[in-house]
Amino acid sequence: MEMASRVQIDEESNNNKGSMWVLDQKIDQPMEEEAGRLRNVYREKKSSALLLLRLAFQSLGVVYGDLGTSPLYVFYNTFPGKIEDPEDVVGALSLIIYSLTLIPLLKYVFIVCKANDNGQGGTFALYSLLCRHAKIKTIPNQHRTDEELTTYIRSTFHEKSFAAKTKRWLERHVSRKNALLILVLVGTCMVIGDGILTPAISVLSAVGGIKVDHPGMSNGVVVIVAVVILVGLFSLQHHGTDKVSWLFAPIVLLWFLVIGGIGIYNIWNYDSSVLRAFSPVYIYRYFKRRGKSGWTSLGGVMLSITGTEALFADLAHFPVSAVQIAFTVVVFPCLLLAYSGQAAYLMNNRDHVLDAFYRSIPDSIYWPVFIIATAAAIVASQATISATFSIIKQALALGCFPRVKVVHTSKKFLGQIYVPDINWILMVLCIAVTAGFKKQSQIGNAYGTAVVIVMLVTTLLMTLIMILVWRCHWILVLLFTGLSLVVECTYFSAVLFKVDQGGWVPLVIAAAFLLIMYVWHYGTLKRYEFEMHSKVSMAWILGLGPSLGLVRVPGIGLVYTELASGVPHIFSHFITNLPAIHSAVVFVCVKYLPVYTVPEEERFLVKRIGPKNFHMFRCVARYGYKDLHKKDDDFEKKLFDSLFLFVRLESMMEGCSDSDEYSLYGQQTGRSRDGLLNNNGNTFSSNIDSTNSSVDSIVPVRSPTHANFTVRSSGQASSQTEADELEFLNSCRDAGVVHILGNTVVRARRDARFYKKIAIDYVYAFLRKICRENSVIFNVPHESLLNVGQIFYV
Repeated sequence: MEMASRVQIDEESNNNKGSMWVLDQKIDQPMEEEAGRLRNVYREKKSSALLLLRLAFQSLGVVYGDLGTSPLYVFYNTFPGKIEDPEDVVGALSLIIYSLTLIPLLKYVFIVCKANDNGQGGTFALYSLLCRHAKIKTIPNQHRTDEELTTYIRSTFHEKSFAAKTKRWLERHVSRKNALLILVLVGTCMVIGDGILTPAISVLSAVGGIKVDHPGMSNGVVVIVAVVILVGLFSLQHHGTDKVSWLFAPIVLLWFLVIGGIGIYNIWNYDSSVLRAFSPVYIYRYFKRRGKSGWTSLGGVMLSITGTEALFADLAHFPVSAVQIAFTVVVFPCLLLAYSGQAAYLMNNRDHVLDAFYRSIPDSIYWPVFIIATAAAIVASQATISATFSIIKQALALGCFPRVKVVHTSKKFLGQIYVPDINWILMVLCIAVTAGFKKQSQIGNAYGTAVVIVMLVTTLLMTLIMILVWRCHWILVLLFTGLSLVVECTYFSAVLFKVDQGGWVPLVIAAAFLLIMYVWHYGTLKRYEFEMHSKVSMAWILGLGPSLGLVRVPGIGLVYTELASGVPHIFSHFITNLPAIHSAVVFVCVKYLPVYTVPEEERFLVKRIGPKNFHMFRCVARYGYKDLHKKDDDFEKKLFDSLFLFVRLESMMEGCSDSDEYSLYGQQTGRSRDGLLNNNGNTFSSNIDSTNSSVDSIVPVRSPTHANFTVRSSGQASSQTEADELEFLNSCRDAGVVHILGNTVVRARRDARFYKKIAIDYVYAFLRKICRENSVIFNVPHESLLNVGQIFYV
């Protein structure tokens, strides 16, 4: 009778008795105290005052380098010709002061930074937060158990609330999900453009100081020196920043103190009346006096807030409070003093606007400041390049970027990565921009366009965050969105006037990357839909019998699939064309979730497919968008450890009634797990120490004593069956492991429209050809690799 009930198994059913995904029926309640403790690991900790100051100091080098180098080029880009009236300097300074106050200080440091995803910032981090609170992910590969992860933190709201209505509105139509994805991709592409333009303008502006001391030097020499520095900077990326990152914070702190001190000197020495610019009246007078030219000069003023988006993208692991302290105590005052000092100098030296920063430096400290400025520009460039690598990794994890090589450059810090292909593309484009533009103002125009579009994207995403995640009152949402859009649309309208003067560069770069990212995502989505619609029914599998209608040869076959449920079509394609299959088959699904990281101990979910004598399993390996596949044997080893542990726990559960008390959530210790894996003389070990597991995950018991009690309660028969199956799986593993990968080729149908044929048959096919193979990503040895090809049409 028991066997007959098992034959009726449907993999999609919640009543699958052989599945770890229904252990919640056996478990009374989780250990809430332990689960809460683990969750708090991923929340912002209350730091001591000394530690907070130390983190604030360290954040200067990572977060504020880009924003801090803006004084090198702002006034020149605001007045690319010459200054007609000294009052224009006061008006421009007033615009800079209020731009710094409204955008970086109020909007980003005190509001947007709080919308981080477990410490991670940027457009994809905001998108991941939204994906957890609404079903807007375009590839629907999530399972209910994913929501039980310790890092899968989300809030709930009442069905009749404004948040619930917004959620239903977003989920109702696929076009709205696609529109949101395109918005995120546009912001991401502009950040990549930022990674090209920031090194170009920062290094070129810093090196331009040579020409001030040597007026006879040609502009070409300055460009060559800048290009040499940029080539050196990009060439050293593969070494990582682990060994030199400790220098970043002192360099940037010294830079801020120097520009603040020079600002005080200039205000005192030249014209202290510029401080009247703190009155917003001078903004009105500035626009009234200059008219359209004053409006277009906003493109230059806006460069004072470049680096603000990088501030959010580079948030990394710094607590928000540390970032806030660093900005309010050091960055904000020093920037205000630096701009005020330059304005005071320009009041008396209007002809020096081209090199306002360097000409305002006292002669006695000119060369030390030049060296510090160049070092600060390199640090700012490094922070932006690192942010670009990070956002590419996030896009890759969410299926929006072709598979490229990602190298982990630090053993200490998870976020320090290097993407070789992107690095060289950035270098070539950066050098082309530096050498191609004859005027620094043209690079400034391009830079401003990229930055303002990213800000607009962030504002729109923050509106949804405030509604769905924070559940703010609609008046507060309207106030934030309205004020942000008024300021940013004003800047956007100004940069539109400069599209033909260099502003087209980030648009072209973003369009190219957007095409690549969207076509790749479209192809990935179509492949997933094909897998879903053509998966094999369990009735067909069960009808083949335990031998699957083939010869079962010794060994384990790992069949890689994108499906987290169901038997993939590639498996039926395989067994209908070959006369044999392995004694044990494991369907492996590697999927990324909209979370920062999946703890190692919660990574694997294991489930049985069909009756025991079929020896078929599913293993789902879950990763966050910051997690990395390491090139070693750990993945395969942990997969088998999880499989063996599943067999043990399944045997334990068979003899348990619903009334038995088993608190299997989050009660694993290293000793208890080793006790389970090493029982009955089997030598399977794991280096995982603790877990707070979901109901579907592999959950060991609290202690060896508890485990022995469970085994005894299961009965002698189940223990013997468990030992036999473990011995069988171990012998299969010793016989050899074969990795079976699907090589699915996507083609456009003959009757498809021409743009779809171009996108699929040419662009997507080209990207598939040049990107990395799955076998390389999973580190599969060639001698154990078996590729199964198939073609489908969209």
